[in-house]
Amino acid sequence: MSEATIIDGKALAARVQERVRAAVEELRERHGLVPGLAVVLVGDDPASRVYVRNKGRRTVEAGMKSFEYHLPADTTEEALLERIARLNAASEVHGILVQLPLPEQINPQRVIDAIDPDKDVDGFHVINAGRLAVGRPALVPCTPLGCVLLARQARADLEGLEAVIIGRSNIVGKPLAQLLLRENCTVTIAHSRTRDLPRVAHRADVLVAAVGRPRLVRGDWIKPGATVIDVGINRVETGDGKARLVGDVAFDEAKAVAGAITPVPGGVGPMTIAMLLTNAVKAACMQRGIALPRALEDL
Repeated sequence: MSEATIIDGKALAARVQERVRAAVEELRERHGLVPGLAVVLVGDDPASRVYVRNKGRRTVEAGMKSFEYHLPADTTEEALLERIARLNAASEVHGILVQLPLPEQINPQRVIDAIDPDKDVDGFHVINAGRLAVGRPALVPCTPLGCVLLARQARADLEGLEAVIIGRSNIVGKPLAQLLLRENCTVTIAHSRTRDLPRVAHRADVLVAAVGRPRLVRGDWIKPGATVIDVGINRVETGDGKARLVGDVAFDEAKAVAGAITPVPGGVGPMTIAMLLTNAVKAACMQRGIALPRALEDL
């Protein structure tokens, strides 16, 4: 059996971002609408600063307005909630994202709950979770959206396939299960208490690993020809004082068995930002009561 096809998340994200740019141009020309995305960073976490900088750059490249707010690490919860309230009321801001993690004095759930659900481009608000669960239009978490598009790169039609998601978080596992149900997959959510996890994983036509444990999923867990989506981003020591990023899947083992697989880095990560931009455009259209531009209709 030949090695798995590598699903190029960078290339797919670039195509999605180009479609977002075309959609933004159409909204500007036809409706005088320029979507605006606000990102709030509290503190100086190095990884978060990189993420926020990348998000801001991609937002501007897509033709949207970018609003960035960097608050000190000792910002109180009340001050952050006041900032969110102002952004909720700002007509030029259509999407709000508060970068996680937050300093320990701030309750992240209170912050998520304070964001206007119609501006919740992360898709974390309980109202958006409920809308997704019952099949109503919703802003959906970006990483699960990206996972579905990546899976479609390997299998244009996911209908009838057995999908196994390892991980039950509110950010990835649970919303991804809802999205795969929409694709008419048969969905299993597995987790740390699942009995005989390798056997459950081996049933999957589409296997998604989202647990945050380096190389948890071994090659013999994978059904031959399966599509493997690796959400994990783990920093591991290389033994020479350096570190490298690896996923939740033992990549070299898996690619010898799978039909298609996402790499780490370069797989799911780039798609998360691309879907954030898509969500910002969707939010702007929802708030103005206008149809989503054709460029984004199938995203």
